[in-house]
Amino acid sequence: MNVQQLLVVSLETSDLICLGYLQDLSDDDLMLRPHVGCNHLNWQIGHLIQSEHEMMQRVASMPTLPDGFARRYTKETQGLDRRNDFCTKDELFQAQQEQRAGTLAALGQISETDLDRPTGVDYAPTVGALLALIPAHWLMHAGQWVIVRRELGRPLLF
Repeated sequence: MNVQQLLVVSLETSDLICLGYLQDLSDDDLMLRPHVGCNHLNWQIGHLIQSEHEMMQRVASMPTLPDGFARRYTKETQGLDRRNDFCTKDELFQAQQEQRAGTLAALGQISETDLDRPTGVDYAPTVGALLALIPAHWLMHAGQWVIVRRELGRPLLF
């Protein structure tokens, strides 16, 4: 297995866990916050999609986000609780699939030496570090989703 294949496995594992946690949640469930002061799940998912898009644009051309998507998921919108201010679950899942397809396509074009190329980002200084951060970022947020799942009485999955 080479590094690119390992990164693909990491992205696939992250998708398995993260999308699994979200699969049986409704649009209303996604508006729940795991704790006072935390962002609701809908905002977190939009943030993750937006972040992946922005990070990957440093590496390759990415699919365009849906019209108005970036404006819905900013620091200024994290405190909003009106469901209509955000995307639906179906819209989020569609955007996630499109962005992940772009990430995987870019990964398929990257050479081993490209992984050492600087990004200019302090938290992910190389292309390899940036690619490794994407699934880790999703999994970091997924820990909060487990809390909402427990509060809703949803079954344990992993």
